[in-house]
Amino acid sequence: MKLLNSFYAAVGIGVTILATTIGIANKTINPTPNVTPDLSYLIPQPDPVTSPDVTLPGTPVALKNTRLGTRQSPSQPQVPLLSNANAQWQLYDRPAEYPKSVTLPAQWITMRDGTRIATYVTLPADESGRPINAKFPVIVIQTAYSAGVAGKVSAIAGGADPEMVKRGYATVVADVRGTGNSTGKWEAFGKVEQQDAYEIIDWSSKQSFSDGNVGLYGVSYLGITAMLGAATQHPAIKAAFPIVPMGDAYRDILFNGGQLNTNFIPLWMSLITLLSTLPIDTLVQDPITGKLTALDKIINSTEFQIPLFANALKGKADAFDNDFWQERSLLEQANNIKVPTFIVGGTRDLFQRSEPLWHEALKGHTTVKTFIGPWAHIQAAQLFPSLPKGNVPRLDKIQLQWFDQYLKGINTGAETLPNVTQWVHGYEDYVVSTDWPHVALEPDRLFLNTRGNLAKDRPTSSSGENYLLQAPTFGLCSSTVEQVLIGATSILPFPCLENSNLANIPASVFNSVPLTEDYYLNGPIQADLWISSSSKDSGLVVRVSDVDPRTGNAKTLSTGIITASMRKVDESRSRYIKGQMIQPWHTFKASDIQPLDKNKPVLVNVEIPATAALIPKGHRIQISVVSSDVWKGVAPLPSLTSSLLGSISIYSNSQYPSSVVLPKVPTQYLKH
Repeated sequence: MKLLNSFYAAVGIGVTILATTIGIANKTINPTPNVTPDLSYLIPQPDPVTSPDVTLPGTPVALKNTRLGTRQSPSQPQVPLLSNANAQWQLYDRPAEYPKSVTLPAQWITMRDGTRIATYVTLPADESGRPINAKFPVIVIQTAYSAGVAGKVSAIAGGADPEMVKRGYATVVADVRGTGNSTGKWEAFGKVEQQDAYEIIDWSSKQSFSDGNVGLYGVSYLGITAMLGAATQHPAIKAAFPIVPMGDAYRDILFNGGQLNTNFIPLWMSLITLLSTLPIDTLVQDPITGKLTALDKIINSTEFQIPLFANALKGKADAFDNDFWQERSLLEQANNIKVPTFIVGGTRDLFQRSEPLWHEALKGHTTVKTFIGPWAHIQAAQLFPSLPKGNVPRLDKIQLQWFDQYLKGINTGAETLPNVTQWVHGYEDYVVSTDWPHVALEPDRLFLNTRGNLAKDRPTSSSGENYLLQAPTFGLCSSTVEQVLIGATSILPFPCLENSNLANIPASVFNSVPLTEDYYLNGPIQADLWISSSSKDSGLVVRVSDVDPRTGNAKTLSTGIITASMRKVDESRSRYIKGQMIQPWHTFKASDIQPLDKNKPVLVNVEIPATAALIPKGHRIQISVVSSDVWKGVAPLPSLTSSLLGSISIYSNSQYPSSVVLPKVPTQYLKH
């Protein structure tokens, strides 16, 4: 491995020489215009509300501490959650109450507009497989993956968990509008689907098998619809247990950093379309209606899926943040969720950005517990079980404990579970805390310098400029592959899927000196880069890695991306911790586009999703900057064509001091 990394480094030197040659030639023809930079962001910002008159000598200054805002709400003061500080995980289980479960034939709920929603009811059963005639709490699941097809193959796609049913729970699985055996038009997570959720929950709570208490559950799309259902505030809902739920459709996945996901999204939409054209249960009951339903699904794909993706790629209205995306970003509705909610996320998940944000959004008005594991998307469903570990149980046992407490009224101790549980890479174990972001987080700004180092001190040299080639195809093999392909590549024995070494060949790389003590980072990360380009636009990808001196492996911890022309930040919605902005809120609005002037330096803030890692003593912290990651995103065509074959300069000098703000937490807080 060390030899291979040396080869990568040698190739990287060659690429750097080429990029530098092109960059110098570009600057010779078009010199860098002198710009007076605004460096006020380097000074910790006072709290504008609580700070006294800072002009008085010796007056203490309260620093700005805010949560991340939303489209509808500016940042609010951060109120740390300090309760439950001594919480520990506990194993919970109880024996099955019934020997079997049985799924009834498909039935349909008629919505307010006549649309028919297919549902599948699973009930506890006796030894003969006959349903038990009793009332049970109901777990409601809403899927887009066809409960009558994929749901019969795997419960994570939309099927009942037989172990929960045997423990006295009924389950209702519904195909959301326009998918599976349901009629209507699919418009993922839109207002109509949100209104349907209320009616599905209402129907489920009033059936003869229901005791009137409803819990919401699901993985991925099903986890998102669980949150969507919780936001309806139907009185029957008592708790929710979403696994890897999205929070912001635009920022999490579709247009991460303003760049279109051209890998996962087309495959995902195609899968839903394919499964929807197989309405098996409808075909069995009424072949003619079944064929017409399948035809409607095909037509629907030409009215929603295909136009949405095509127009986004062309850079039309939905390539920017607008009402369409706000409607589908459920963090905007977090204040409507009032029931106890258990959030499960993953450090390599598609929705890595939003999962801890759910904790922050809910903690002020309901009971919330957050569990972040070391997994990608499908691994969160425990297809490749990594639990139990120590005293942390399997997710299905946690789900049982959660629903037993809030749906059955059993005192399981669910409310005393740790508030936040996170897998810490490098520590290789789960760590509990009272809140997210961590209450002891200290923003730690490290500067990029001309020698390729990361340092605490701001550069003093007037020179310092690294050159990057602009191309949209870098990052073919990187840690992003596993994240975007939902963990499907985790079994492949390719080191480049976990380490940054190969992906760093076209990058500018900056390393800290070997650490003299362990470094614990936990939270969101922000890179503040001074750049210029010979083109009107450019992409920027920033990776944070842990470099092992024994092998030279640079293990990727988190990756951020931004389109330079979409760099506009709304400071009133950004996160500040102890006066430092550490999570920018980019507006991504069409009206805020800022094309680059040739070779003119500008400040670009890059949001890097939160992670948790212990970088051991002797290792190095690495920041690498490259112009693209083809798996992370591709700029819409107008931006892409204006950035091809350009040259990017990354400045690291006294006038334009590029830096990164890391979320440092004292290692004393590493506790199980």
